[in-house]
Amino acid sequence: MQRARKRFGQHFLADPAVVDAIVAALSPRQDDRLVEIGPGRGVLTGALAASEARVTAVELDRDLIGPLRRRLPDVTVVEGDALTVDLAALTAGAPTRIVGNLPYNISTPLLNRLFDACAAGLPLVDMHFMLQAEVVERLCAAPGSKAWGRLSVIAQYHCDVEALFTVPPDAFVPPPRVLSRFARLTPRPPDPAADEVEALRTVLRVAFGARRKRLGNAVQSLGLNVAALGLDPGTRPDAVGLGGFVAMANQLTRSG
Repeated sequence: MQRARKRFGQHFLADPAVVDAIVAALSPRQDDRLVEIGPGRGVLTGALAASEARVTAVELDRDLIGPLRRRLPDVTVVEGDALTVDLAALTAGAPTRIVGNLPYNISTPLLNRLFDACAAGLPLVDMHFMLQAEVVERLCAAPGSKAWGRLSVIAQYHCDVEALFTVPPDAFVPPPRVLSRFARLTPRPPDPAADEVEALRTVLRVAFGARRKRLGNAVQSLGLNVAALGLDPGTRPDAVGLGGFVAMANQLTRSG
């Protein structure tokens, strides 16, 4: 049996009860289009395929691909890196659900890539991920909390986020050193919407790059007049809500 490789950040899901809980959370229907990222040994993959959903699995580790294809002939196994694979080709223009026990070392960049895909109109119905508990805390955070940051804002801009259940280290082989949580992200139209998502990302990068400063000073380099937006220049960036960041992004866009 293929051993987990540290360079791929592999921690294979091995607890049948957790697999059952994931399948229950997804409640896949016949002919659902599911894309699983990082199937590993295929424990979850097999359970998803048993639901008669159409499953495509994206796996980077070549040594895992052959066994997956032999054991699960009804699953389409794509060799590739989730950070670079053609997402549009995976969805083929049809409503698609994404699921995965993500390697923790790629979770944030992959989430950001998927948020960009949402902005580009990729037909993602929902996304269910096993993540480091700390990352889920950031995804679900509220303004004013220590966890509120760039990832929180951009995630909640694009999606409704739900933390579903916690998973202990001994559910994996080898066990990680941290708790994991399973989360659901459901894409929806942004409200309020930014004129340009890239402007929102710029504001977030600059503001949270100086999160200990007062807001007016933190975004001074962008030439923003936060008081004109009804925001307190003396507050800190981590106290500003989603609507405030969108307002700053739109001011940046409209000022040229």
